[in-house]
Amino acid sequence: MKLSTKGRYALRLMLELAQGQSRQPMLLRDIASRQQISPRYLEQLVLNLKAAGLVKSVRGARGGFLLARPAEKISLLDIYQASEGSSALVECLEDAGLCSRSRECASREVWLAVRNAMASTLQNWTLSQLLDQQREKNRPAEVMYYI
Repeated sequence: MKLSTKGRYALRLMLELAQGQSRQPMLLRDIASRQQISPRYLEQLVLNLKAAGLVKSVRGARGGFLLARPAEKISLLDIYQASEGSSALVECLEDAGLCSRSRECASREVWLAVRNAMASTLQNWTLSQLLDQQREKNRPAEVMYYI
């Protein structure tokens, strides 16, 4: 199981917007430069995030993108679903009718449990909590001087 580039980059984009939450709208080209991501790729990602109601755009000379709601109200599952779509690991989890064996398939239960655990974990993390983690990791280490 591997999170795609879309999911990883969408999360980085949302973290950037969360950092600037109380300031002016942010330009995608500035975010792209800081994150070393193609601006065109970010444009594609932001369309999905906007459609999901996670970001909003501001037009004009001081325009750009902002979070559509506070970072505390955005779960990582919201971001994942907006960028990746389904969290089903196998197609039969979305539609049991796709597989004639789904009723007697033992492995389907395993994939269902994995999907549910992942969704639960992502639902329990907010963008605000992840931003706090990011700030903690970026904080300079305290230097202790001994005499």
